[in-house]
Amino acid sequence: MKKGIVLSVLLTLALILSACGQSAGSKEKNQTLTVGASAVPHAEILKKAVPLLKKKGIDLKVKVFQDYVLPNKALASKQLDANYFQHIPYLDLYNKQHHTDLVNAGKIHIEPFGIYSKKYKDVSEIKDGATVQISNNKAEQGRILLLLQSKGLVKIKSGIDPVAATLKDIDNIKHLKFLQPIDPAILPKAYGNGAADLYAINTNFALQAKLQPKKDALILEGASSPYANIIAVRKGDQNKKAIKELVKVLHSKTIQNYINTKYKGAVLPVSE
Repeated sequence: MKKGIVLSVLLTLALILSACGQSAGSKEKNQTLTVGASAVPHAEILKKAVPLLKKKGIDLKVKVFQDYVLPNKALASKQLDANYFQHIPYLDLYNKQHHTDLVNAGKIHIEPFGIYSKKYKDVSEIKDGATVQISNNKAEQGRILLLLQSKGLVKIKSGIDPVAATLKDIDNIKHLKFLQPIDPAILPKAYGNGAADLYAINTNFALQAKLQPKKDALILEGASSPYANIIAVRKGDQNKKAIKELVKVLHSKTIQNYINTKYKGAVLPVSE
């Protein structure tokens, strides 16, 4: 009788432990997604998306970078699942120069590029031979030239793709003097020193330097710009469920409203 009771107890315990094991095993762990990003606004936007992705079973980890080269190196070497800091012309140039195969998984926002000046308050004041400080990011030259062209300061030659245009591809109407290009991250500091007349500054670096593009820029890019910032991944990964969920969340009304409220027109959300 006692032996039967003992066996019954042991069998019950075994069933309980088995059920617990099955319960623990059936509870899936959240998938971790590591994304590299520039500090502003990219990392800020991603951090706002963390709780939204958590609900979808994805733990988003954001790794902040301060330059435009290391995020792609880290992505290509599989240290990241994706990155968020660049536009398509830059990605295309990087792939060509480094023989990589990174692709666009979704357009997220546009950062209207600006031309800033401490010397001039209006474009009409810009004198012949004014000096212009640009960055050493060759993928941005066409973008800068398009901005200058929009105000009649230069003209991109006929037959030249404006996105791929360089300083050699213009009629320099105002005889602007382009200074030796420098790293884009130090452009705001150079602007603070005021050695040049005009400065072409990426909005993310302008924001870090507490500049307000809509208020402070002498010339500001519009929403129709082809330079939308994207989620970049290794070829094939754009079809992964976690990447698609990331892009979907970044296109959500919650994130779009955050971008509009936080950046007040300095960053414009893209919903496609």
